[in-house]
Amino acid sequence: MTRAKRIGLMLWPGPGREAGFERDVWAEQAGFDDLWLPDGEGFQDPLALAAALGVATRRIRLCTGVVPVFNRPPPVLATGVVAAEQRAPGRFVLGLGASTGNMVDRWYGLPFERPLTRVRETVLLLRQILRGEKTDFTGVTLRSQGFRLQGLPSGPVPIYLAAMGLKMLQLAGEIADGVVLNDFTPPDRLSWALEEIDIGAKRRGRRVDDLEIVKRRAVVLAEDDDALREAIDFCRRYLAFYGSAPGYQGIMRELGYGDAVEEIRAGYAARHRKRTTNAVSDAMVSRICTFGSTAVCQARLREDYAGGVDTVAVSPQASDRAAFARAASAFAAASFKPPT
Repeated sequence: MTRAKRIGLMLWPGPGREAGFERDVWAEQAGFDDLWLPDGEGFQDPLALAAALGVATRRIRLCTGVVPVFNRPPPVLATGVVAAEQRAPGRFVLGLGASTGNMVDRWYGLPFERPLTRVRETVLLLRQILRGEKTDFTGVTLRSQGFRLQGLPSGPVPIYLAAMGLKMLQLAGEIADGVVLNDFTPPDRLSWALEEIDIGAKRRGRRVDDLEIVKRRAVVLAEDDDALREAIDFCRRYLAFYGSAPGYQGIMRELGYGDAVEEIRAGYAARHRKRTTNAVSDAMVSRICTFGSTAVCQARLREDYAGGVDTVAVSPQASDRAAFARAASAFAAASFKPPT
């Protein structure tokens, strides 16, 4: 299936960045195809924000990127989906993911158990609910009997799954409408990821081309030498932070950074911040992260498109509103066109 290439903006509406509702509305005016709304780090609920944006926008696609499957029971999640989709008919995408034990267990106080099974069962139960059926579901991690929505979405709601590892990529290929990759699938690993998605897709009699492939790209703009040094330092901290999570540690090992993972683990255990960041090499930063001038960052996105990505969701990494605005504008329609 041939589909048009898309460019999305992922917003992290933290204090001082002006990256919330008004920036979302601006993104439609600036020509972005998608808005990707995160769930985590204490930000606004993405389903509630999507419902509000559905009223305030007319064209842009509204996507959650991504809602952890452990946070809300599927019947509760479905009611939020309907509230958002009814206000943006035909332009709402539900992005789901397993998340990590750090978030689910430590932040939310919920058991992080059998994530692959939980993702599968969440999708199966959600689809039953969103079709308007009365629930009759007993799985390994979920059960629901006798629940029925009192209002339905205008049509089928696309469900995309966040995936990095082999099993989740195959599961996404099997049961999802799209797959959300991230920085830890660098361009040299894209072909492998697409092959794994294809294996799962074949279980349902389809191919990887039948799914939309999305990639979230964290971007740090740096137009001079001082800014470039700061960007590299940020990327070291960024990778060291992710290296503290077991799920990401496994992916880092698969990428060939097992020694770095062990050093990061040791640094966190010793509460030695410099040791954790020093574990991240220049080569690791260059391979995984997107940083540098506008032209350099735009070229990295084109690598993703060329490797088989359909939609890139740009996630500007910035500490203040001016820097966030510059990074967002660098990928608006006036500055950047996805390949056709």
